[in-house]
Amino acid sequence: MLIRAYGLFWREDEIDWSPGSGNKSAFRLLGRHGANLPGLRVADFRTQHGLYILYGNYGAYYVGIAQNLGKRLKDHRSDEHAGQWDRFSWFGFSNVLAGKDSAGLHLVKPLKLTVGTPANAVSDIEALLIHAIGPSNTNKMKFKRADPWLQVRLDERDKYLAKVRPA
Repeated sequence: MLIRAYGLFWREDEIDWSPGSGNKSAFRLLGRHGANLPGLRVADFRTQHGLYILYGNYGAYYVGIAQNLGKRLKDHRSDEHAGQWDRFSWFGFSNVLAGKDSAGLHLVKPLKLTVGTPANAVSDIEALLIHAIGPSNTNKMKFKRADPWLQVRLDERDKYLAKVRPA
């Protein structure tokens, strides 16, 4: 099982990339699983390890691999790919843990990469390609052990952070 968490077609303009002096921790790639407590989970995927795809007006524009997803995506905003993409999908190798940080966000923990059986690895790769490309003539494949995460938009950030913030 290669993929442990993923986010599809997150918008680049829904992330506060440069929150300003003294607010470095405000730069987050927030994702949520669920919408309300008790099942709501919110995690920061900046440190996620995995594959990512940048999308522009004509579909997939660039594919890469990152050991720090947030840093890599932020770099692409000012390198030769700047202005060429406005959405991205990511497929993470790291688990989202039950434990939380001081802000109430679930922790993303790097782990030793294990592929499981060859059949499971091939199945995850097939699911990744289907989710990334989205061909209309294929059944939606599911990852063996991965959860989908929805992007927390800028206008939703305070609402979801308030729900998970420790009392």
